[in-house]
Amino acid sequence: MPADPIKHVVVLMLENHSFDQMLGGLKCIMPEVDGVDPASPGQNRDADGKVYSQASTTATTISDDPKHDLDNVLRQLEDGNGKFVLDFSQAYPKTAPEERKQIMGYFPPGSLGPLHELAHRFTVCDRWFSSVPGPTWVNRFFVHSGTSLGRVKMPENTEDGLRHPSLYFGYDQDTIYDRLDERGISWRIYHGDIPQSLVLSHQRTARHATHYEFMGVFFTDVQTQEEHFPAYSFIEPCYYWPGQNDDHPPHTTVAAQSLLAHVYNALRGNDKLWQSTLLVVVYDEHGGFYDHVVPPTAVPPDDHRSPEGFAFDRLGVRVPALLVSPWVSQAVLHEEFDHTSLLRYVSDKWSLRPLTERVAQAKSIAVAVQSSGQARDDTPESLTVPTEAPALAAARMSAAETAERLNPQQQALVTFSEYLEEEIQEPVGKPLRSAAMTAGLPSQVMTAKDRVNLFLAQQKTRARLQ
Repeated sequence: MPADPIKHVVVLMLENHSFDQMLGGLKCIMPEVDGVDPASPGQNRDADGKVYSQASTTATTISDDPKHDLDNVLRQLEDGNGKFVLDFSQAYPKTAPEERKQIMGYFPPGSLGPLHELAHRFTVCDRWFSSVPGPTWVNRFFVHSGTSLGRVKMPENTEDGLRHPSLYFGYDQDTIYDRLDERGISWRIYHGDIPQSLVLSHQRTARHATHYEFMGVFFTDVQTQEEHFPAYSFIEPCYYWPGQNDDHPPHTTVAAQSLLAHVYNALRGNDKLWQSTLLVVVYDEHGGFYDHVVPPTAVPPDDHRSPEGFAFDRLGVRVPALLVSPWVSQAVLHEEFDHTSLLRYVSDKWSLRPLTERVAQAKSIAVAVQSSGQARDDTPESLTVPTEAPALAAARMSAAETAERLNPQQQALVTFSEYLEEEIQEPVGKPLRSAAMTAGLPSQVMTAKDRVNLFLAQQKTRARLQ
């Protein structure tokens, strides 16, 4: 067996939950996990001075999306991670104590079936931090390219139109996909609806567009011969209801758990592919939920500083991260990682040029991969796919269809899809502008998805004609 038996890396990146919240409760059955100590739980106070301690919860939704922009996260980390609840209560002053309690909540063992089963059977990384103490887009840029070119904000939308257009455009840095192309390494991005990675300029070229496929193609591809499956795959979940399964609050986490189970079961079902695959399950950032570990300093990726003066010299909050493969142990790994550790591993594996200084200095996840002996034969043959009770699911969908507004991630992607029309030869329809940015009607979401589909289809046609 070669020094590195992994021929295929599959990354599933979910949204907005902290390590303590999702995996910290496992400490009671896996003492080596640096998680929640019920005898000495973390505590925070709200704006009224009320104390909230870490406590077990089974609540899979939260009414209000906790804040997680740079200013919010830096505030949450003050006093040794002591102001998560304060930040939430200041952002949502009308919330009741029961909701504020959820910021400190953690899931007990077994309550997140697929995630907890994989954690128990494979490798937990309990020192994997988000790359930046900031929101979704910034951290996703780091997992694709090792930098956000000095930007730390999500795009902001108003009823009057687009604000800060630079937050939508100009992400022209090289990506891991450019490096893979240089070496002739196959790759693919599988997506549920609108792939956020298209915001990166290089991803919108005709050549790169041919690497995008819907998740249905993933489940077909894993059934093919092992040698035809991409060497590197990145999965972008559905960001929009009714199919939303990215785990972004306030939506239920059950849908994301179902996606995780389906992905694992598909890979595990092709034995030859499974024997040569590493599945990385990780969250982009913590979403405003409490974690007790203070983030460490970090190597800046480049010379860019944010307009606010942030130098990218500090990591963000710890996030859930698992390494799943027959070539990793049932273990807890305490090495310090961030999203660029994945890029370092891929770069070393296929001799790619380093993307940024952060990537060059990152600790590789290769330390978890077994380089000799035989693949494990004791891995679960399948995971149970969780589902919501029909009545609960119907009530949730009814509420979403009538009242739900788009979260910042969804707003930004809808607006971005409008501007893709400028890159489509024959624009479709009329840009929705303020309506798309302030409401969440299915027709508007579908229009955004259709715009992206048309863009990708036209780029693929151009690629065939070149």
